[in-house]
Amino acid sequence: MPSQYQPQIFGWIGDLEKGGNYLTGADDRLLYANDNYCAFIRKTKSDQIFYSFGWFISIFGLSFYIGIYFYFVFTMTPAVNNDEKIMDIVLLLMNITCFFALYLLIPELYHNLFTRRGSPIIFNRKTGKVYINESYFFNFKVLRNPLTFLHPNKKRIKEYDWAHLQGVVVHNFSRSSLNTTILMVCKPNTHKTIDHILLDPLRAGIGSYLVWGWVNNFMCANKLAGLNDGKYKWEQETQFKEKIIKGQGWPEWMVEAFNATSQEELAEIKQRHHVKQ
Repeated sequence: MPSQYQPQIFGWIGDLEKGGNYLTGADDRLLYANDNYCAFIRKTKSDQIFYSFGWFISIFGLSFYIGIYFYFVFTMTPAVNNDEKIMDIVLLLMNITCFFALYLLIPELYHNLFTRRGSPIIFNRKTGKVYINESYFFNFKVLRNPLTFLHPNKKRIKEYDWAHLQGVVVHNFSRSSLNTTILMVCKPNTHKTIDHILLDPLRAGIGSYLVWGWVNNFMCANKLAGLNDGKYKWEQETQFKEKIIKGQGWPEWMVEAFNATSQEELAEIKQRHHVKQ
């Protein structure tokens, strides 16, 4: 059954309910929370090590295969019959596929190697805003400009409206049946998507709903279990910002906006910092 989103989402399983009261405790990806905002990590160190190793092995294997192919192309006698010509065409198509796979895999390896401090996502329930600051490689785009591969400071820094986000679970088609939770950014009152935000990568079973459930309860002002169960406690906001936020390119106005308690206060912050509305 296809999803209601346009364009369609590869591996879509279903939408997550927004507004319900989920029975969930604080997940281990919760970094910090106070009465105004919460922050979730999306890349743990174990994630980075595991997937860096996986991407490296894949890239090495593809590169080795391509190298062997071209070695035989330049050292063996050219094909002289139709069967050998057909085989050469098949092998050439396989190598083109391998090149394309490398084109997709290299950014993923690069991102896992150089992502810093988990690329936290910030949710402010008083203003209904969501803030991200991450490399482009979190963006679910098929085509990537190879010129951006070696630009670690290439960032997308965005402010979204919670009302325009919808949680979606997608399948990664692995043997271990892991799911990923994505936030779809839609145009108001439509299902036309303009962006995708990774919320919770690669979880098994009910685990794939934990982060969404906690965030949903937080943003909808439902009763929360473990509001102070993050890595940094309620009174450790200064330490949280020092260790996680500082030096990561967050705009000054946005860091102030984390704690905004109303739309009016947010507007005043933007006006003071000359941020276009």
